[in-house]
Amino acid sequence: MPKFQQQIKQGGPITVTHPEMTRYFMTITEATELILEASAMGEDGRIYVLDMGKPVLISHLAEQLIRLSGREPGKDIEIIYTGLRAGEKLHEELFHDDESLTDTGVDKIQLADTRTVSAELVNSAFLDIEKRLDSYDKSLSDCIKELVPEYVVPSYVTAKNLAPDQTETDSH
Repeated sequence: MPKFQQQIKQGGPITVTHPEMTRYFMTITEATELILEASAMGEDGRIYVLDMGKPVLISHLAEQLIRLSGREPGKDIEIIYTGLRAGEKLHEELFHDDESLTDTGVDKIQLADTRTVSAELVNSAFLDIEKRLDSYDKSLSDCIKELVPEYVVPSYVTAKNLAPDQTETDSH
């Protein structure tokens, strides 16, 4: 929000990554209180999720801030969409669909019931990663996908994206 406020103060434009981008917002005070509360009740290895309400549409936030400044979006101050950066997501995910949340009895703090991965799979994946690194195999992302099923290989990660001074036959 400070960036938007500065851009409005300067007469615009406001830059927004994408018209459908959403983010969660929480005051620093509320987040601090919930984190302290969760840490006081925490046990080793447990993951607590803070209830941050509904995600906010960033373009709507920008429009509201323009209106609050007494101006009209698109007329007095333009909104320019800059596009997603590499690795940036349109929507934040607080936990994976295969995980569930359990009530802790404390308002706005839930416990994540995470999925488990066998030690054999982790050991096997790391051995596979080590082999691929030793042979400079470009499909390392396949190993990561085995450990983290929801991992999506970014479109910019391809063998064609090697640095200009590298070739697929380079050995380091």
